[in-house]
Amino acid sequence: MATVAAPEQKQEPTVVEFDVRTDEMLVNMGPQHPSTHGVLRLVLRTDGEVISEVTPHLGYLHRCAEKIGENVTPIQFIPYTDRMDYLAGMNMNLGYSLAVEKLCGMKVPEKANVIRVLIAELNRIASHLVGMGAYGLDLGTFSPFLYAFREREMILDLFEEVCGARLTYSYITIGGVHDDLPPGWVERCREFLNYLKPRIAEYHALLTTNHIFVKRTANIGVLPKELALAYGCTGPMLRGSLDRRQGDPDWDLRKIEPYCGYETYDFNVVVPPFDDRWGWRAPEGTVLGDAWHRFMVRMLEVVESIRICEQALDRYPHAQGAHRIEPPRHLPAGEAYRETECPRGQMGFYVVGAPGKGAVPLRVRARSSSFCNLSVTNEICRGCLIADVPAIVGSIDIVMGEIDR
Repeated sequence: MATVAAPEQKQEPTVVEFDVRTDEMLVNMGPQHPSTHGVLRLVLRTDGEVISEVTPHLGYLHRCAEKIGENVTPIQFIPYTDRMDYLAGMNMNLGYSLAVEKLCGMKVPEKANVIRVLIAELNRIASHLVGMGAYGLDLGTFSPFLYAFREREMILDLFEEVCGARLTYSYITIGGVHDDLPPGWVERCREFLNYLKPRIAEYHALLTTNHIFVKRTANIGVLPKELALAYGCTGPMLRGSLDRRQGDPDWDLRKIEPYCGYETYDFNVVVPPFDDRWGWRAPEGTVLGDAWHRFMVRMLEVVESIRICEQALDRYPHAQGAHRIEPPRHLPAGEAYRETECPRGQMGFYVVGAPGKGAVPLRVRARSSSFCNLSVTNEICRGCLIADVPAIVGSIDIVMGEIDR
């Protein structure tokens, strides 16, 4: 008698349950990380790849610069200002010199002011070139860095002719500038500016309109105007969040509180939108106050600085007075505070003179633009991914020497 096999029983699949809850983790970025623009340590609190908190830690560079300023004469302190924003040493020299001159009631000759404006704007161009090139490195492209340093080296050649240095200059000093411009320097500077102007289109082709660059910077690190003002942000960090269509002012100390005769120069303050004055429409996906807008403000400021330099070169041969006057040997009693528009924002110096101190100030303090700009990092990084942190911090364009002072 044949037997019939029983049908096979289908086994139900085994269901394994996983606990998908995640724990927060603290990740150190820096102080040796290549994308932190100096010895900056960022402590990231993350849930997976998503950032919930960013805490900047300082103190890895030089300190006590302000205390040193209270133990040396103003002339002796000029080299220390070079080490603050070491990518814009001329602008640092200028800010401190103006504060001391205000305290002493000094009136600087026209020729000295023309040279100061010319040199400060050249240093602004050089600083923004470094910012542009280093930002490209942060986002994974090397070519813009090489292009930027190609032109920056030419500016440093011009600086070397006037003061013998290429990074820490001590050229702009109390009473004017250390030396007059050497013979033939004006012509060489004009040749450089004519060379630089067509190169700017190359920068835009490499970065500004690059599809990958736009995707990495659009709608990333959005800084609303109200938040920027609450944290005391200045410079391109603030101007990238303003909107002229809403009646926001063209906030730039060179226009609002002019110094060195800036009120007599014709230039525009770079505030979005960019299409009416400069012919640039923001790419699709960008948002006012994002990383792309901050980058674009610096790129267009290079164009405006070239305009100012050309006007200063035209004025120099006809400028009256000497390149420098001697400062008083003793500081008067009183206090003075002066802010200037540096490449990274408003840099202020506070100087107090007192009887019995002679030529040495009683108090010296510096108000750092990079310090205030960096303080907003936690706000604009919250909710982003770890890979977005270099893009956001790079768009702030900090220099740690100005923060760790």
